[in-house]
Amino acid sequence: MARGRPVDDETRERVREAIRAGDPRNTIARKFGLSGSTVSSIAKRAGLSFDRSAVAAATKARSVDLAAGRTRLAEKMLAASEDMLDRIDDPYLVFSFGGKENAYNEHTLASAPVDVRRNVITTAGIVFDKLTRIVEKDNGGLEQAVGVLDQIADGFKAAAEKYRSETVDEPVGD
Repeated sequence: MARGRPVDDETRERVREAIRAGDPRNTIARKFGLSGSTVSSIAKRAGLSFDRSAVAAATKARSVDLAAGRTRLAEKMLAASEDMLDRIDDPYLVFSFGGKENAYNEHTLASAPVDVRRNVITTAGIVFDKLTRIVEKDNGGLEQAVGVLDQIADGFKAAAEKYRSETVDEPVGD
C-alpha cells in the first residue's frame, strides 16, 4: 500500500480513468496499490463518484430471492402441518420390538394417542407462529398471507373442537 506517500499525477489520472470506466473502488485500489480511502479522495477531488446501481440491483434481487425462499418455506411448513392435522383422526399404528427373540409386535389404534395428538397440535401452533412472523416481515402479498393464516386458523379451530369433543367423551379411569 502507498499510504502516506503522495500519489503522482500519472497514477491519479489512471485512477480517474478507471473510475470513469466504472471499475469498483476496491478493485482500483488493489490495481494501483492504493488504499480505498485514497481512491475515494481522488474521486471526490475530481467530482467523480462510483456507480452503485449494480450493487443496488444485486441487493434488491437478493431481497426478492429471500422473500421467495420464505414463501416456499412457509408453504412447505403449512402443507406438513395441514397433513398432520388432517391425519390426526386416522387409524394409528403402534409397534415395538422386544423379548429374547426381538420379536416385532404391532397394533392399530382407532386414532392417535393423546400425547401424539398434543404433539401434532403443538407443532401446528409453532408453524402458525412462524408463518405469522414470516408474514410480518414480508409486506408483499398481504392478501394471500391473510388467506393462508385464515386457513390455518380454521384448521386449528376444527382440530380443537374435535379434540375437545373426544376428551369430553373419554371415560375417566379409577
